[in-house]
Order: sequence, then C-alpha cells, then structure tokens
Amino acid sequence: MISRAERTVFGEWWWTIDRGLLFAVGALMVLGVVLSLAASPPVAERIGVDMFHFVNRQALFLPPAIVVMVGVSFLSPRQIRRLAWITFAGGIVLLAATLFIGTEIKGARRWVSFAGIVVQPSEFVKPAFMVLAAWLFAEGSQRRDVPGHLLSAALLGCVLSLLVLQPDLGQTVLTTVVWGALFFLAGLPWIWVVGLGGAGALGLGAAYELLPHVARRIDRFLDPETGDNFQIQKATEAFTSAGWFGKGPGEGTVKRIIPDGHTDFIFAVTAEEFGLIFCIAIVAVYAFIVMRGLMHARREQDGFVRLAIAGLSMLFGLQSAINMAVNLHMMPAKGMTLPFISYGGSSMFALALGMGMLLGLTRRRPRADTIAAEIARHARRQQTAAAGAPA
Repeated sequence: MISRAERTVFGEWWWTIDRGLLFAVGALMVLGVVLSLAASPPVAERIGVDMFHFVNRQALFLPPAIVVMVGVSFLSPRQIRRLAWITFAGGIVLLAATLFIGTEIKGARRWVSFAGIVVQPSEFVKPAFMVLAAWLFAEGSQRRDVPGHLLSAALLGCVLSLLVLQPDLGQTVLTTVVWGALFFLAGLPWIWVVGLGGAGALGLGAAYELLPHVARRIDRFLDPETGDNFQIQKATEAFTSAGWFGKGPGEGTVKRIIPDGHTDFIFAVTAEEFGLIFCIAIVAVYAFIVMRGLMHARREQDGFVRLAIAGLSMLFGLQSAINMAVNLHMMPAKGMTLPFISYGGSSMFALALGMGMLLGLTRRRPRADTIAAEIARHARRQQTAAAGAPA
C-alpha cells in the first residue's frame, strides 16, 4: 500500500491520478485481448496464418501501450503540449508520405510501412491536434494579439486536406466534429455555429458528388439493395440473434463469415457470443470514461487544460459511438476501430497516447491561489515563531 506521506515520484503520481479513469481504460485494454481471442482465430485461418496470430500480436502490443499511457500521464500540462507539437509535426510528415509511399488497401493509402511495421499516421495526429487546438483556442481567448482561432483553423485545414487525399472520410468527419465542439466551448458566436454547420453540410454534399466510394457507402446505407452490404447485414443479424446472454464463447457464427470481425465489427461478434447485457456493460465503461473526463473539464480553471480534456474525451467517445453505430446499421460504414478492443497496433498506441494525455491533464494539481495561500500561512507561522522566541 502506498502511503500519502510518501514523496516519491510514483507515490505523488498515484495519489494525484484519477484512478477510476485509469482502471476503466485498463479494463478496456485487457478486454481487447480477451475479445480478440474470441473474434480473430477464424479470420487468421481464412488468410492462412497461425490461428492465434492476431491474439498474440494484440497481447504483444498491450505492455508497451500501457508503458506509453502511464509514462505520458506523468507529464505536466506544459510537457503534454510540447509532446503534442512533436507528435503532430511527425504525424503530418507521415500523413503526407502516405500519398507517395503509403500501402494501398481497399483503394485508400492510409498506412506507411517501415521494416515490416505498419503505421497509420492519422491515429496519432488526432489526439495531438486536439491538444494543440485547445491551446490555440485558449490563447486566442486570453490574448487579443494571438490569432488562436485562425491558427487552429489553419491546422485543421492542413489535417483535413491530407485526410481527404488518402481518402479517409471517417477520420475527416470525426476530426471536424470534435474541433467544432471545441470551437463552440471556446466561446464561438452562434453565427459561426450556423456558418460552420452549413460549411460541413456543403462538404458532405461535395464528398457525395465527387468521391465515388463515399457515394456508394451512403447509397448502400440508405438502400441496402444498391450494393454489397454483406458485413452490415450479418452484423445486424448477430445482434438480433444474440439475446440478452448470447450464444456462448466460441459459439458465434458471424466471425466465421465476415472479413473484419476482429476490427470494425468486433462489437457485433461480442454481441453474438456474450449477449446484449455484456455489450451494454461495455458501453457503460466508455460512457464512464467520457463523462469522467467532461466532469474534470467542467471543474478545471485553466482554459487550455479544460479544452484539452474536453477535446480528448469527446474524441474518444465519438470514435466509440461511430464504431458501435456502424455495427448497428445506424450509420454508413466508416472503417473506424472500437477503441482498445478492435485489433490494431497503430490504434492501440495512439489511443494509449491520447488517454495518457487525458490522465496527465486530469491529475490533481494545486491551484495558484492555493499555493499563494499556503506560502502566506507559512510566512505567518515563521513570523509568529520569531516573535515568540526569547530575546
């Protein structure tokens, strides 16, 4: 047991970290390996690799991801901001590189391969961008000589341009929506809300008209008879046949016939085997993380920290909601992972980075006025002691 009086670095971290948030994220990480064991063996057999190929790799990713998350959570807000700048700059370079040397999968260039290691740069850009956008919004609100809102919009334009060229509409929509929410929290006037909403609608309309793959996905969502809707159809059937308690571990059939049962549609596999109650429990864990983060943001006095916490929490929650909505056929397919549960090294490490930033920003820190009051009390005690000392 760690004593509150212990003044070590780890002791101080342990008593200032939000342990509820830490344990909830840790539970999702462990659950990802367990559900990979249930969902991935049939996929591995279909592509001719070892039955536990994806399970072993997911388990291999887990310890370094935990190290990344815990290590980042030790950082101060200023250090987290610096880390975000470094991550963002490196991610933008790699995002641009995907257009030239990226690995093409299903018509999109979203991955870069180095010595057999495949990286999806957009996953790392997202949390870094949210932290930087929060800082720029906070600076723009506090200092009239800093065009924080314009600089944030310029960074957004840079990110969206590279995402659209890949193309990756799902990440584009996710990044834009969370950035717009941050802009609103930073004091965006209502006229800007209407303007940005109209611009977003025009952007989606342009994507539908100019990008054939976007049009196909939307058409299949609105009318399943217009194209191949096999995975969505089978995922929906998995939910309808699952019941409250599922068919039992290993008894599901959907994982044997859909290609992405270990990634985009792992939530449907989970429903079929473990039941709707288990899925509701998973949703509750995600909701707890998001609400816990937003509660911290509401209480935070520092503008940058408040917006950064809100941005990271919304990014995590919205990505989770999009994946589950696609599985339930409530949205067109986006190719977006379920945080910490879907298989993927880039996704796990990037999420660990983002959650490490969130844990670091939500740590209890003494406020400036509290520190000043403590210094004043200490000075008064010294004066009292000096006055009472014998001559």
